[in-house]
Amino acid sequence: MADPYRSREGLSTRSSSAAYGGYSDEVQVRIDPDFDDEVTGLRKQVRRLRDVAQDIETEAKSQNDFLNQLQMTLIKAQAGVKNNMRRLNKSIIREGSNHVMHLARHSVDKSHSAKLSCGFLSPTYMQKQDSRQVVPGSVPKSSSPILLLVSSGVILDL
Repeated sequence: MADPYRSREGLSTRSSSAAYGGYSDEVQVRIDPDFDDEVTGLRKQVRRLRDVAQDIETEAKSQNDFLNQLQMTLIKAQAGVKNNMRRLNKSIIREGSNHVMHLARHSVDKSHSAKLSCGFLSPTYMQKQDSRQVVPGSVPKSSSPILLLVSSGVILDL
């Protein structure tokens, strides 16, 4: 056995007994200069991949924050709708079932005057074309409901 630690070309042992006063062996590695270029290229690729991973992490955090805000907004909107439905039901029980008038009244409530509400008219209600007012009891030309947007006391037909 000429060299017991030699496993392949480029690895060899060298004795350092004179430097440290012992008999330990050190492994010396000789790397071909072509491998240096490959290692440098791999380092650049790893750096780019790390940057991409950091960008993905930043974007994921941003999207997560956005989704959390959206979820809170939806929870608040859901609570508002539930509260308005409760108020509308109480009003219907107290004053009758004229749902269009209740919708208009609750939509233009003083505390909600800046909000936009949306509702549907049943086919028994139709818009008078010349005055732009909703007239109860008119016979509709089609059986589809009419969509109304009520904002600050103005009824808009869509």
